[in-house]
Amino acid sequence: MKKRIAVVMGGTTSEHDISLKSGNVVIKHLPSDIFDITAVIVSKSGWKAIHNAHEASIDLKTFSYIFDEKTYSFDAVFNAVHGAPGENGELQKVLENANIPYTGCTAEVSRLTYNKHQTLAFLAPHGIAMATNQLLHKDGNWDITELVEKIGLPCFVKANKAGSSYGVVKVHKVNDMEDAINNALLEDDQVLVERFLSGTEVSIGVIEYRGKVMVLPPTEIIANGDFFDYKAKYEGNSQEITPARLSDLQLKNLNAAAKKVFTILGARGFSRSDFIFIGDTPYFLELNSIPGLTEESLLPQQARHVGIELSDLFTDMISSCLKNNTFDA
Repeated sequence: MKKRIAVVMGGTTSEHDISLKSGNVVIKHLPSDIFDITAVIVSKSGWKAIHNAHEASIDLKTFSYIFDEKTYSFDAVFNAVHGAPGENGELQKVLENANIPYTGCTAEVSRLTYNKHQTLAFLAPHGIAMATNQLLHKDGNWDITELVEKIGLPCFVKANKAGSSYGVVKVHKVNDMEDAINNALLEDDQVLVERFLSGTEVSIGVIEYRGKVMVLPPTEIIANGDFFDYKAKYEGNSQEITPARLSDLQLKNLNAAAKKVFTILGARGFSRSDFIFIGDTPYFLELNSIPGLTEESLLPQQARHVGIELSDLFTDMISSCLKNNTFDA
């Protein structure tokens, strides 16, 4: 009998539409002869299962739905939600309470990695190189002059809890700092300000595949604009070179750092981390616990480069969570 799988997508943040694309790629590549697949779309108006082209509300206590007086439940969930509630632990907690296994990080790890500043602070004692940074709060008092003296210019101002480069601005002038902070506050009530690092930018996927942690070939990012922003990521305004043009020592250091970050944070399933090279040292920027899965996204590119088809990766992830079926509070 086929396992019933919910592919959850959408979300309540600016990444909603990108997540829909990722979720549909997952559905496209999951073998329908093995799984009975249902799309579940999350939005600000509710969580809806798409059943025979009709919407049915999800009962969050049981993560099931009723259609034509019949109750439908799931054997497992594939989490393809970028942003909240898929990357901040909310969806995971719902599924843990309903005792339904799911792909990706636990609720606890998701809460941590969704918060850029907390992730940096968590990794700092473990010898992971990173840029000087400062966290600002919406209702806090900050002095822009002191901030610029500490961080330097240019610098990056970004929403602390957001993805796909929403709420990110590269600031070159002191007079532009306040507008950049206010822009980031449109996405989140906390703002992370980071020192600009000039070097080769790379993004690298780490996956659990067939019972082993595997580091994928990194992708070198050459943004046609000022940095790797939304247009560069999703509208082709960048060059993406896989594998990245790194020396043997740089690649060795990057692979070690990426695997260390994945392991220390307790990530699961797959992730994608971003780094900047200063000399031979990779400086960690952030980890995406639900990386983009669209046809143009980086992790799918990297997996294909080592001969791993998305259908095999996605199937393995579901099989793994069904096999383990354990939950961390």
